[in-house]
Amino acid sequence: MKLALKILFIIFLVWVSVGFYLINTGHEKAQIVMGLSVLYLSFIFMPIFIYHRYKDGKYKKYILDDEKLRKAFKQQGKK
Repeated sequence: MKLALKILFIIFLVWVSVGFYLINTGHEKAQIVMGLSVLYLSFIFMPIFIYHRYKDGKYKKYILDDEKLRKAFKQQGKK
């Protein structure tokens, strides 16, 4: 999965680079190329990246719930 994400990101970088080159040369399809690269980033790369990062439940330690808030306030009161 990491390799696939790296390849997808490199594809995005190349796509954006080509888009910037086309914009600088004044090509008529440059805006379309850049728009498609943004769609690629938004709807293909980012969902796969988010799924990869959060599939193992590592995010749970960053979510605040009542128990963690009570514990934090108790520690704050002890100081």
